Amino acid sequence: MTKKERGADRRSFLSLCTRAGVVSAFLPGALYTLAVQAQEKAGSEALRVTPELIDQAAELAGVKLTEAQRTMMLDGVESLREGYDEIRKLKMPNSVAPAFVFDPLPAGAVVETGITEPRWTSVTVNAVPENLEELAFAPVGKLAALVKARKVTAIQLTEMYLARLKRYDPKLHFVITLTEERARAQAKAADAEIAAGLYRGPLHGIPWGAKDLLAVKGYPTTWGAGGFEKQVIDEDATVVQRLDAAGAILVAKLTLGALAMGDHWFGGQTRNPWNPAQGSSGSSAGPASAVAAGCVGFAIGSETLGSISSPSTRCGDTGLRPTFGFVPRTGAMALSWTMDKLGPICRGVEDCAMALQAIFGPDGIDLAVRNAAFNWDAGFDWKSLRIGYFKSEFQPIGTFHPREAKPGETAEQKKAREERNARNAAGHARRVYDQRYDLAALDALRKMGVTLISVELPKLPYGAMTPLLTAEAAAAFDELTMTGRDSLLTEQGPGDWPNDFRVARLYPAVEYIQANRARTLAIQQWAKLFEQVDIVVTPTYGEQLVATNLTGNPALILPNGLRGADAPKPPKVDDGNDDNIGGPGTPVSLTMLAAPYQDAKLLAFGRAYQEATGFHKLHPRLD
Repeated sequence: MTKKERGADRRSFLSLCTRAGVVSAFLPGALYTLAVQAQEKAGSEALRVTPELIDQAAELAGVKLTEAQRTMMLDGVESLREGYDEIRKLKMPNSVAPAFVFDPLPAGAVVETGITEPRWTSVTVNAVPENLEELAFAPVGKLAALVKARKVTAIQLTEMYLARLKRYDPKLHFVITLTEERARAQAKAADAEIAAGLYRGPLHGIPWGAKDLLAVKGYPTTWGAGGFEKQVIDEDATVVQRLDAAGAILVAKLTLGALAMGDHWFGGQTRNPWNPAQGSSGSSAGPASAVAAGCVGFAIGSETLGSISSPSTRCGDTGLRPTFGFVPRTGAMALSWTMDKLGPICRGVEDCAMALQAIFGPDGIDLAVRNAAFNWDAGFDWKSLRIGYFKSEFQPIGTFHPREAKPGETAEQKKAREERNARNAAGHARRVYDQRYDLAALDALRKMGVTLISVELPKLPYGAMTPLLTAEAAAAFDELTMTGRDSLLTEQGPGDWPNDFRVARLYPAVEYIQANRARTLAIQQWAKLFEQVDIVVTPTYGEQLVATNLTGNPALILPNGLRGADAPKPPKVDDGNDDNIGGPGTPVSLTMLAAPYQDAKLLAFGRAYQEATGFHKLHPRLD
């Protein structure tokens, strides 16, 4: 089964689902599109809804109408269509959210609200290396201990990371804007405060990078998209404000695929430090690449449907997609108000905890953020947790069966079939090879003394729910589509935003609501799953990736080793349609899941696994 069929890759999966959504399109949206087309063909000024157009729209929707019903609908449908224009005249910016709020908790659920002082791992301060770049891949905890002890200054770290960003950006293309002036001023202030005994915590003096969908006052916020290169938003995102307050130092605004899809942005394609011939995946392309390359201490990315999971896997990082509603998105580009999540991409689990500690909690603006506690305790007894795993996801992968020739096949059809068989066979071989790392993870957990509990992934039509993402995204960028400025975006293929936004206009309000009702069932069933266990271990790709982005459960993506020299070779061209293309010497990952707002327990167990395996200590050779 290809990845597209499994629904694991955001880019190909969304394209597939939105095209499927056309089948269920209902009349108003379809009629509007058809009426526009009729207007253009006739050269008339006014849009007119006719019985013939209603027939065409009904055919798209699979709805059968009598002649009397069609006639009866004309006035009502025309009224709806006129309302579209009235709303559009409001010129609402991307920052205006809908008047509804998604909640990942089932009815009656209670979250912990009492906040305790975090307990971090104690780090021994050793001698500082003569070459400061030996600290480039150090975890935040080690950097923090050196800064706190004044063995290394914030200015030294800032200059070291700025120099590395400049050195490796020509190779990896992960920087959109360096924030040098701001960073140096922050570093100078941090050193002065620490010298005066005013230490703010483990992020004080630590350089970091922001995915360029976070607004930073005085700098462009490009969203990675052509047509937005010079956009300046005159505010700091809440996450930026909170990291400023923690004493962290913003050194760069990092790349993302255009409007948060993939790793292609207006300046090119961000690259994977382990194999620069490959993209870094996306859409948190720059944060993942820069962290893996040792060019920032940590980074903040975002995920709607795989945008932390995929690049963290490709680049060998530790990525945390927090519970939906844990981190405020104020000042961040909106793609899907009910699915967007901001989270850290780091070199280790406790680094993620340090970043989350600084950015979680309500800001009084993002109404989706719940007053829930994040209490990190490095001494937490992870052995008290019940650990489950999706047994079905670890079953042996079946034999590949190529498609057979059909009677009357032409030479052109034969060539296309053989090429498709070759691609699918290669993808199958990569999945078979990679599964050894998933199975090795289960063995490693058992060696840690974990008793794994077999659980079932709740079975629901998750793919049928995902068109609501593109419906929200199409609304967020309605003006882009309606003015034709979508032609400025870098990518213009069938699975890219311009086409997806146009297709989403045929997705009806009724079906959007039905998909959200199905989502309620998913939340209920996943809540029952987490009554049985505290943590679920699973391969990163597969149905869970889509499901948990819909339900809002937190996910921790962990490096799980490097492919050996015997690994199947990757495709010659990385077309972005398969995140897990592999190749010798590239990273693999493992994902762990938890119930909503149980992020601290999730991180505690993930840290135990990292300490037992050490895969997070591996880093690429860049020179």
